[in-house]
This record gives sequence, structure tokens and C-alpha cells, in this order.
Amino acid sequence: MRYLCMIFFDETKLASLGAGEHAALLAEAAAYVDELRGGGHLVFAQALEGVEAATTVRVRSGKLTAHDGPFAETKEQIAGFVVLEARDLNEAIQLAARIPPVRLGGVEVRPVRILPGSGGRIA
Repeated sequence: MRYLCMIFFDETKLASLGAGEHAALLAEAAAYVDELRGGGHLVFAQALEGVEAATTVRVRSGKLTAHDGPFAETKEQIAGFVVLEARDLNEAIQLAARIPPVRLGGVEVRPVRILPGSGGRIA
């Protein structure tokens, strides 16, 4: 089964890391992605640009609106995501707990619902 792991943290915590700490975190994250890939768990992973690049799109009564900023008022923002292949939720949680930026915030784990007609593929 596939699980989406949404990585979130307060961007000011990331910005407060020294250059060496930041480089070490990135290297650790890259090594963990390689480990997930080697173990057959990695489907897809990507970091996101900062919240200043976010746009929230809504459609109400047929009218589209687009607003600068994240999807909700919060101090923590979604910073990236990993799509995993895992036996069950317990295994997905254990894998998500090792995503290095979890120490700066958290990782929300959700099962991926396969849409009819998709054949289970990520478009």
C-alpha cells in the first residue's frame, strides 16, 4: 500500500540552522532517500519551495480565487513529501519517523487512495 508522508516544520527553525548543520541535514535526508530506494519503499520524494512561493487556489460558487501564501494559518508549513510503499500503516510510520526533518516539526502519514482509472500510477 502507498502512503503519503507530508513533512512539515517551522521554516524559521530551518533558517536558524548553521551552514554546517543545514548541509548535514540535507546529506542525511539524501542518504535516507537512497536507503528507502534501495529497500524498495520509495515511490517518489520531493522538497518544496518556501511558503513565500505558495499560492492557495479555491473555487466557490464557480468563482476561482488565488491567494498568496500557504493553505492555512499556521507556524508550520508543508516543506516536502515522500510517497512510500509499505506493508501497512505501522511500517509506514516507522519509515516516516526516520525522515530527518521530522526533528524540526513532524511528518503526517496518510494512505494514498488509488483513483479509478489511474491503474495505481502517479501521474
